Amino acid sequence: MIKSVGITGIGYSVPEKIVTNADLEKIVDTSDEWIVERTGIRERRIAAEGVSTSALAAEAALKALADAKLSPEDIDLIIVGSASPDMLFPSTACLVQAKIGAKNAGAFDLSAACSSFVYGMSVGSQMIATGIYKHVLVIGAEVLSKIIDWQDRNTCVLFGDGAGAAVLSEVEPGYGILGIDLGADGTGADALLVPAGGTRMPASAETVANHQHFVHMNGPEVFRFATKVMGASAIRAMEHAGVTSDEVDWLIPHQANTRIIQSAAKRLHVPMEKVIVNVDRYGNTSSASIPIALAEARDQGKIKKGDTLVLVGFGGGLTWAGCVLKWSKEE
Repeated sequence: MIKSVGITGIGYSVPEKIVTNADLEKIVDTSDEWIVERTGIRERRIAAEGVSTSALAAEAALKALADAKLSPEDIDLIIVGSASPDMLFPSTACLVQAKIGAKNAGAFDLSAACSSFVYGMSVGSQMIATGIYKHVLVIGAEVLSKIIDWQDRNTCVLFGDGAGAAVLSEVEPGYGILGIDLGADGTGADALLVPAGGTRMPASAETVANHQHFVHMNGPEVFRFATKVMGASAIRAMEHAGVTSDEVDWLIPHQANTRIIQSAAKRLHVPMEKVIVNVDRYGNTSSASIPIALAEARDQGKIKKGDTLVLVGFGGGLTWAGCVLKWSKEE
């Protein structure tokens, strides 16, 4: 029998250091007005020197475990989604497993850029629904500041660091994940990427000199893609779940850009009062943005048991992912 699977614990971690738009005005040719008008971002968190993606992921994971009232030994599987892993291998998930002492867990990374958290939820939930595992830890974590070109005003103003984690477990029937939509368009791979460091363009003095190990983005192309797929993916997930716009209590989108979020809400006929937005304070934290927004909204008392949530994101790949979730956790 297929089991119902939902979030039984959630937590997030963001660095203490805040970098405002005014701070960025001092290092690149930009302005607070320009950044806010085009993105909605006012500040972002930046990890200290020596702080890795796995460190933030482990902090978020321990908070999620405490929220679920579970120990690290209770976790059967760890899935980490990240566009900025500690290293090519071993996986960041294995490093998190060691940091938190989840000695009974399998561990692997999942790479779908900003869509990774919802992709991870879809994979982890199937493990529980089919009875293979009881508890799966899904984490979205990024330290993008380490792979951003701080001389490129088109990208350095956008991104921030952080991590969000969720424990997936069996929940009562009718609650938990009700619908999923995943998709990709690999023909757009060059629109958002880190060109060098893999086998296609191995690291060399030339790739370093040419800033090929930093994030490169075709902003207009990504914007067009995002405004097209965010709403569409959410609609497909809602259709799969049998949920209408009127039944949506909260839309929790990937926090990339206020205009993209507004476009998705309009297409779904969800008023902005029902949309969780924190991009102004954290910037685009890629795979971490949805779980951070979800955890923060829960901590603020906005999300109640029985609420219908729509999570939706897009990212490099190009990828997209939507999820409909009926909140099962008593607060």
